[in-house]
Amino acid sequence: MVCPDCEAADPVAFAVPSELRDHAPATATVASICPNCLSVASASETATDGDPEFSRVHESFPAGDAGVAFALLIGTLPSIALRKSSARALREAAERDGADVSLAFDRLIAAVHDAEVVPTFDLERRVRQLNSLLGS
Repeated sequence: MVCPDCEAADPVAFAVPSELRDHAPATATVASICPNCLSVASASETATDGDPEFSRVHESFPAGDAGVAFALLIGTLPSIALRKSSARALREAAERDGADVSLAFDRLIAAVHDAEVVPTFDLERRVRQLNSLLGS
C-alpha cells in the first residue's frame, strides 16, 4: 500500500468502527494515515491486520480506539470548515477513549517543526482553526 498524496510506502492502516464510519473517508471500513504527510484515506480491507501501529506516525500518537478517532480527526483538518460536525464527534470520541487531544496535537506540531512529519497542509494553522471552531 502506498500513500495517495506523497507516495510514501506503507501507511498505517486501521479498521474504522461502525460508530465512526460516517466520519471516515468514503465511509470506509478500513482507512490509513501516512506517517510522512498525515494524509488520511480509505484503504483496502486486506490492508489491516491486528492493532494499528500508530507509533509509526509519531511516538506520542494515541493508541487503540483513541488513535483511530485521532487519525480520522486529522483527516478532517484539510477541510475543517466543511467537516466541523465530524471533527467535533471525532475529538469527543478520541477523548472518551482516553486521548489528550490537545497534547497529542502539540507533540505532532513539534514533530512538524522538527521536520519529522511533513503534512500536505498547515497542521498548526488547522489545529488553531479546529480549536476556534469547536471552542476549545
